[in-house]
Amino acid sequence: MDERELHLYDFKTLEMATDNFSYENKLGEGGFGCVYKGTLMEGGIVAVKRLSRISDQGIEELKNEVRLIAKLQHRNLVRLLGCCIEVKEKLLIYEFMENKSLNIFLFDKKKSSMLNWKMRFDIICGIARGLLYLHHDSRFKIIHRDLKVSNILLDKDMTPKISDFGMARIFGNDQTEAETTKVVGTYGYMSPEYAMDGLFSTKSDVFSFGVLVLEIVSGTKNRGTFYTTSQLNLLGHIWTLWKEGNALEVLLDESVGDKYSKDEVLRCIQIGLLCVQEQPEDRPSMSKVLVMLSSETMELPQPTYPGFFIVKRRDDTESSSKMDESMTINEVTVTVIDPR
Repeated sequence: MDERELHLYDFKTLEMATDNFSYENKLGEGGFGCVYKGTLMEGGIVAVKRLSRISDQGIEELKNEVRLIAKLQHRNLVRLLGCCIEVKEKLLIYEFMENKSLNIFLFDKKKSSMLNWKMRFDIICGIARGLLYLHHDSRFKIIHRDLKVSNILLDKDMTPKISDFGMARIFGNDQTEAETTKVVGTYGYMSPEYAMDGLFSTKSDVFSFGVLVLEIVSGTKNRGTFYTTSQLNLLGHIWTLWKEGNALEVLLDESVGDKYSKDEVLRCIQIGLLCVQEQPEDRPSMSKVLVMLSSETMELPQPTYPGFFIVKRRDDTESSSKMDESMTINEVTVTVIDPR
């Protein structure tokens, strides 16, 4: 499917649909600009992503999203409906996600109880299916490069859909790895080889998926959360608990309540740890991840220590909200935790 086949909207239509991009219709904001809820004249509801005029990088991201998403069709990927390019205005129009993003539920103590264990497990499996499609089943092998909780959107049935392909890259059929001198992504989700050396592959997406799984199980962010006097982040903390045999008792989000499968939770923790192993070749492919998620009897390999990094901030007063944005990495340190 060529991007020229997408529906082209005129700016005035989108201006009316969003009530002149009013604050009341604002759904979210990122480095690219803002996303608004829009109601079209024929009654359809859409999400309108309006590119910031001052973002040169954002323009390239928009072109990238149009090229990529126009070719992708999967129930666990957000569907691109059209675009608008008029003079200084550049916008993308997506299907509307009634429940916005996963992070709104997962990290909010009042809303996290709405995510029972079955819903969390279904969300994990849905993300895995969407990522498998990108890596193996679509016409192009696609590396997302910015998989994170805020890029997982939820429809009215809480079906997860991977969004934001502005940083994604297409691989050739026989290509397994690529390198970049400009590392972009989000702190806490990037694999060590990508953060340090600019190397990315399907296995760097697998690392991000592993972080997502562990965040969904624990209801805790990997970045910005520290445990014990050793200042371990979530991955280091979970690894320590796993080696001590206390992962389930300490880790599972208490908002889940007491209705859950112990074996299923432990399997998800183990899969998450397998995905965030330091060496890319040790991490499973997404096809293997789905097999492990769906099998109740399969014996899983034991994970080795996770690779993760701690950001050296130039300005320690920088707000955590800014650190959540996708950005270029300047200084990172890879840290490996050995069990005591």
